[in-house]
Amino acid sequence: MLKTLRISFALRDTYRVNGILYSLKQVPLLKRILPDALYQVRELKIFAHVIAAIWEFISIFLGKFLYFLVMIFGMSFLYGRAPADQAFLHFLLLLTFIGAYLNTSMFHPTRDKYYAMILMRMDARSYTLAHYGYAIFKVIVGFLPFAILFGLLRGIPLWFCLLIPFCVAGAKITVAAYALRDYEKNGYVYNENKSQKRLWLLAGVLLALAYGLPAVGIVLPAAVSIGLLLVWIPLGALSVRRIVSFRDYRQVNQQLLSQLTNQMDAIQKAKKTAVEKVISTDTSITSRKKGFEYLNELFIKRHQKILWKSTIQIASVCGFLVCGVLLALFLVPDIKPGVNEVVFNWLPYFGFILYAINRGTGFTQALFMNCDHSLLTYSFYKQPKWILKLFQIRLREIMKINAVPAIVIGGGLALILYASGGTDNPLNYVVLFVSVLCMSALFSIHYLTMYYLLQPYNAGTEIKSGTYRIVMVATYLVCYSMMQLRMPILVFGAACIVFCILYSVVACFLAYRFAPKTFHLRS
Repeated sequence: MLKTLRISFALRDTYRVNGILYSLKQVPLLKRILPDALYQVRELKIFAHVIAAIWEFISIFLGKFLYFLVMIFGMSFLYGRAPADQAFLHFLLLLTFIGAYLNTSMFHPTRDKYYAMILMRMDARSYTLAHYGYAIFKVIVGFLPFAILFGLLRGIPLWFCLLIPFCVAGAKITVAAYALRDYEKNGYVYNENKSQKRLWLLAGVLLALAYGLPAVGIVLPAAVSIGLLLVWIPLGALSVRRIVSFRDYRQVNQQLLSQLTNQMDAIQKAKKTAVEKVISTDTSITSRKKGFEYLNELFIKRHQKILWKSTIQIASVCGFLVCGVLLALFLVPDIKPGVNEVVFNWLPYFGFILYAINRGTGFTQALFMNCDHSLLTYSFYKQPKWILKLFQIRLREIMKINAVPAIVIGGGLALILYASGGTDNPLNYVVLFVSVLCMSALFSIHYLTMYYLLQPYNAGTEIKSGTYRIVMVATYLVCYSMMQLRMPILVFGAACIVFCILYSVVACFLAYRFAPKTFHLRS
């Protein structure tokens, strides 16, 4: 079994390394430096192996840390009516049960399983047991430090903090053994990628019990939660025998992995169907404009559902929330000082909100799937002057689309600032409104520029650019970090306006300079 684990690790490490090297080759600045025979360079392969190893190590701990920080420890602070230790254990108990059957670590069809058991014909039983044992090991090791850290902070006894990872592992093992028993009895193979509706319904009920009951001050007593969690340890120990003695792992995995290939085809068909549904087939749609303006206007008119309709809905929700705040200020005057401080100093927080509601990704994806996907096969379409012309037209359109909710938010914030007590400097109202519009425009420019410079899609509309993914993640992290800033309106607003103007100039230059080489179909 150790030999099987070693071979499977080598297989997974190989395609991870190849994926890292491929991503490096997609970085524009590195593309010219790196050799064509990239996969034969020993130093680069060593570097990729190190990155893969670091990522494997991080994957053991990062998810568990965020799970405890956000789902359990962090949430317990929001329920002041419930004792801290009882709320912590209440969340942990119900979420452990949800995770046990939604993330079994055994019934998850992946490419490495397909490569190993189908293409390489490795022993299915040895492979499954080796990988499942490693997955349970990662659960125990990954949970242990954070169970101790966050558990002690919430007043949980140390002895139980040490047992929490084994409770979680026991729950997963028990559910996996039950699923194997169900296969032996009914021939049903559980696929955690395609969980039944009843399981998702059960998850919804348990989530409601986990976070709904503490909101009204109802939580399970600590002794009850601890007792129910500890039950998973003996149940898991008894279930190990069934997992080890099960003989039909090849049949189970063949069904799972056949579903994997079918799933990939189904996803592509679903994408195509979804796209077709949102495109208007009205043949009477036309335009009196010429050239690329004609092309753009037809595109906008035929994609009203995913462009203008959605942005109107977002703007309506924003308007409703603004009215709600204004009504609250009228009915409860005591909250005015707090609200005034939030609007005056928390403007960077709204940068993340505008990032979240921006339609840039949907707009560029629609552009590729229903326009550029075909037109990029023509050489005239990639000439610098036409690229810049169409870039400017599209930038104007996406800025108009994103400006609608931005106007509602900017105007609403100005009204809320005035209604909550106002400000001594009237310029704050202007800067507040204009800076929100600039942030909206900035995201519009950013997404369209990245689309032209990195064009991430291949002919099958799959994202194949590692650089594009990195930029999108970096964008999220920057916007998320902005929520931690507390700056007056004039300071942040003025900086935002200046940066937006500079970014617009640089973006147009980069699109004109580099897009003729980067704006193409990926292989």
